[in-house]
Amino acid sequence: MQNRLATVAALTLSLIATAASAEGVRTEKNISLDLATQIAAQTVATCSANGYNVTATVVDRAGTVRAVHRADNAGPHTLEASRLKAYTSASAKNTTLAIMEGSQKNPAAANLGQIPGYLLLGGGVPVKVGNEVIGAVGVGGAPGGHLDEQCAVAGIAKVQELLK
Repeated sequence: MQNRLATVAALTLSLIATAASAEGVRTEKNISLDLATQIAAQTVATCSANGYNVTATVVDRAGTVRAVHRADNAGPHTLEASRLKAYTSASAKNTTLAIMEGSQKNPAAANLGQIPGYLLLGGGVPVKVGNEVIGAVGVGGAPGGHLDEQCAVAGIAKVQELLK
């Protein structure tokens, strides 16, 4: 009987230890400074080629700023707008244009714009490796959020080979 109790106790402790170790450490992908800088530069270059003076901010998966590029003649408001769009996109793991449209169509999502730090304007695009969001880029300054988003998508596309 004592052997049986000792065996059950050992087995129970082993299972608890296994469960605890499975929950203790996570491995996550995140955006590097070099990659963030490349995306910001490519995004601004794309917008500049189209005649738009913008700022591109790239954040990591937690919404922390990793890189900022501001074109000559970009308005001062573009700095904060691009950061907020990047933060919103990384946080929601979606484009800010899609989030904005969803909040306009769905009364249950109408208050999303009230979340501190959220900006529901087009121009924020998540950066993904497969289906995992590792960061986001936000663009501000083009004459329309849809144009900001086009520049962000193009900037990410130019470094796509690095997102594997």
